[in-house]
Amino acid sequence: MYCKFCAAEIDDDCVVCPKCGKQVGQLEGASNQPIIINNSSSSSASAAASAAATVVGVPRGKMCNKTTALLLCIFLGVFGAHKFYEGKIGMGILYLLTGGLFCIGWIIDIIALIGKPNPYYV
Repeated sequence: MYCKFCAAEIDDDCVVCPKCGKQVGQLEGASNQPIIINNSSSSSASAAASAAATVVGVPRGKMCNKTTALLLCIFLGVFGAHKFYEGKIGMGILYLLTGGLFCIGWIIDIIALIGKPNPYYV
């Protein structure tokens, strides 16, 4: 038997093509009806189910204080101090050599830091 999507040779009992990952067969005992998921919160049961299914992400990276980064950016941003604080050494050196990317990057970073939450993760 061949996959109808990538033409790879597959076993007769395959459900998913091992080469392209697309579904080529039907699971045993599965009905032909599509699965419908209702995400509306019109009823309290569905609201409770959606609240229970909420996944909270774990922040990754270095935690930075917004106030510290903003003060470093305002007063020493032309020299890239806020980039060094965030751990972005390469960008810090670039800011140091170009005067905060000719002061345009410095101004953009001030505006971007104002919009970030406290603390933020880099």
